Amino acid sequence: MCQVTRQLDEGLRAYLLGIEPPEHDELRRLREATERLPLARFQIAPEQGHLLAFLVRMTGAQRTLEVGTFTGYSALAVALALPSTGRLVACEIDEQWIEVGRPFWQRAGVDKKIEVKIGPAMAALSALERMGAADRFDLAFIDANKEDYDGYYESALRLVRPGGVVVLDNMFFRGNVMDPTDADPRVTSIRRLNAKIAIDERVDRVVLPVGDGMTLVRRRC
Repeated sequence: MCQVTRQLDEGLRAYLLGIEPPEHDELRRLREATERLPLARFQIAPEQGHLLAFLVRMTGAQRTLEVGTFTGYSALAVALALPSTGRLVACEIDEQWIEVGRPFWQRAGVDKKIEVKIGPAMAALSALERMGAADRFDLAFIDANKEDYDGYYESALRLVRPGGVVVLDNMFFRGNVMDPTDADPRVTSIRRLNAKIAIDERVDRVVLPVGDGMTLVRRRC
């Protein structure tokens, strides 16, 4: 019988977190503050933050992009991993969430690395392309409204350099993507994009059962 991915119960997940790198104090404080908000489910898990930081360091990223920032846990994880000359462009539609996270970025000493663009993400991405930012980013993280995921994916592929990485969150969408009768627009959007990426010869790709499912794609040259 072949091995399958082991499901994480609370005990095994606690063990996992115990052997991960220590969570930065400001990351922990921001996570705890966000957990008290009504939309706390939008925040990524600590293990996902560790993965993003690892990818930043592994790729030697200098310029990074985030589509959907919420209170900024993922932005902080990425900014902490970036070198002093690194920069993150963070797209978020609602400024109130940025104002939650900004004090934590400041105390961590990375707020100058983060450029926030408030407004619809597709408009921000289109503006970046018009300003000549195509092929300029090393890594992009997508975690915004699911109905527009295909557009975000296509834009991110144009904005990252050849060899650059695009990371997409919520690719399992709470497990609902495997139910073909689920017609929720968010689910159908993710399901279609999963099928598209699976045969997309422009990229190398892997799906990881981390958080709510994370897909990593590497743009081919």
